[in-house]
Amino acid sequence: MTGPLLSDLSERARDIFRLVVEGYLDTGTPVGSKALAGERGVNLSPASIRSVLAELEQQGLLAAPHTSAGRMPTESGLRLFVDAMMQVALPTREERAAIEQRLGEPGPIERALEETSSLLSDLSGAAGMVMVPRREPRLTQVSLTALDANRVLAVLVGEDGHVENRILAIPAEALGVSLEQASNYLTARASGKTLAEASRAIEDEIAGGRSALDEASRDLVSRGLATWTQDTTARPVLIVRGQANLLDEAALNDIERVRSLLDDLENKQSVASLLEHARDADAMRIFIGSENRLFSLSGSSVIAAPYRDREGKVVGVLGVIGPTRLNYARVVPMVDFTARSLGKRIG
Repeated sequence: MTGPLLSDLSERARDIFRLVVEGYLDTGTPVGSKALAGERGVNLSPASIRSVLAELEQQGLLAAPHTSAGRMPTESGLRLFVDAMMQVALPTREERAAIEQRLGEPGPIERALEETSSLLSDLSGAAGMVMVPRREPRLTQVSLTALDANRVLAVLVGEDGHVENRILAIPAEALGVSLEQASNYLTARASGKTLAEASRAIEDEIAGGRSALDEASRDLVSRGLATWTQDTTARPVLIVRGQANLLDEAALNDIERVRSLLDDLENKQSVASLLEHARDADAMRIFIGSENRLFSLSGSSVIAAPYRDREGKVVGVLGVIGPTRLNYARVVPMVDFTARSLGKRIG
């Protein structure tokens, strides 16, 4: 998206533009010339202000909804404001302490990720999103339990406390005593390894005829490993919290947009693909409205930041999504600080 540069605006136009954007982001409603005339530092008559507003509208930075005489920023205007004019409000000491406390509580990493998504939602008043780290935990135990004649429940326990349950469809002859044998075999070979590392080692052992497993157990392990590793690489898992925040009073006036946004959020694979751009960029990303095709219909904004482990490696992405009138100045540094705090928790 291209538009005027800040240097293209006169000082007077910059002041008026900034007040319109800040007023709109604060209230969610268009800002009129009478309201601007009462602002401190604006020594212009309503007529002069209307002239400046018309100029900014011609430049594509402001728009006048047909239901109001006031102006609101366009997507191009919001982009100019965020990139060139916004003064961020850093989290207070109390806010930073609250974030670190909530994310620092002991427990499985899944709990910290869910807490992060809820925290982002609470802080922004929008929906919070966290993409689960790609990095696989190192395993401590694998257990297999028969569910019925044709299905087995596999429970994978990681060193970080992560527990995953997966259901495998297997032939009936693989059930019975071979399950205990296969569980012991998997735990012995997988302990201290990631699933991918364990898979390679076990497959090599089975292929080389060095496995003590019987034929049914070998089939169970081989098919199970293929399913697990494919599942690990095929998904990214996305945790979304706070969708109800999107149904505020202002949203009721544009219910179709909100319905479109909620539909987009249901398609977690597409949202995760969007967040991948923040991972690839290795820095904070802000998508405003139709800048991203996924949210072009709902006219929503996404603020996303990668989070790193203690070695500095990007392991996931978190962020918020909401209407374009998000309080960018407050939410952007809050997302950044939350990403750094979660990184400390990941270890």
